[in-house]
Amino acid sequence: MKKKQGQQQKVRRRVERILMFLVILISAIAVALPFFWMVSSSLKTVEEIFRYPIAWFPSVPQWHNYVEAWNAAPFTRYMINSLFVATTIMIGQFFTVIPAAYAFSRLEFFGRDILFLSVLSLMMVKLEVRIIPVYLMVSSLGWIDTYKALIIPMMTSPFGIFLVRQAFMKIPQDLIDAAKIDGCSHLGIIRNVMIPLSKPTIITFMIFNFISHYNSYFYPLIMTNSDRIRTIPIGLARFRVASETGIPWHYLMAASVIGLVPSVVVFLFSQKYFVKGIATTGLKG
Repeated sequence: MKKKQGQQQKVRRRVERILMFLVILISAIAVALPFFWMVSSSLKTVEEIFRYPIAWFPSVPQWHNYVEAWNAAPFTRYMINSLFVATTIMIGQFFTVIPAAYAFSRLEFFGRDILFLSVLSLMMVKLEVRIIPVYLMVSSLGWIDTYKALIIPMMTSPFGIFLVRQAFMKIPQDLIDAAKIDGCSHLGIIRNVMIPLSKPTIITFMIFNFISHYNSYFYPLIMTNSDRIRTIPIGLARFRVASETGIPWHYLMAASVIGLVPSVVVFLFSQKYFVKGIATTGLKG
């Protein structure tokens, strides 16, 4: 009887693993299929894109689509703007989020919990809800269609403060007390204790931060009026080439692939920290 039950459990575990593998495989295909179609379409002619039945692969790869797409609009300017804005915001948030997270996790001051709840409440209010007062403030300062409008209002992150605070809460108090005995100030504790021990979480946040602002569409759309300041997502949305057949989808797909490259590169170089940060960040506190 015990032998039979053991065999049944083995069969059950094997079936569960197979089902789990199938679910993961189907999910992976569902996620990867749009990306594959974008890359494939970027190497096709317009006729191949709309061919039925569907042509999954280009008969002859049209590599010149990338050159034509890049020259059809000021994508060099768009790319520079996107990289500059996303990188500057990422650096700026590093110097605002980490001290705030340290204060909320390790310092005792009047109204700390209420202030932290106020920060968390901002996570529940979408940018679309706040865009009118933000626009009015930026406009009153004369920042519309400037880098200041794209960067300064985004120099901190409620989500980042919450995420990094959770990592700081997991660091033993004994290490902080030892640093104080050695003469470390609060900035010294942040630099020598908190940041090194929370590196995976901080890098994870920085990846999210960079990709989010690099791919941001709504906010730059409201704050920019000229190609001098516009970013890649706005450029793709405004992508037009004089053509009797309408939007040249093969060029648009090629431009989209080019625009996606920085996000993919950032993720690939930081993948180890990204996975570790997601796995180790808790929800304590």
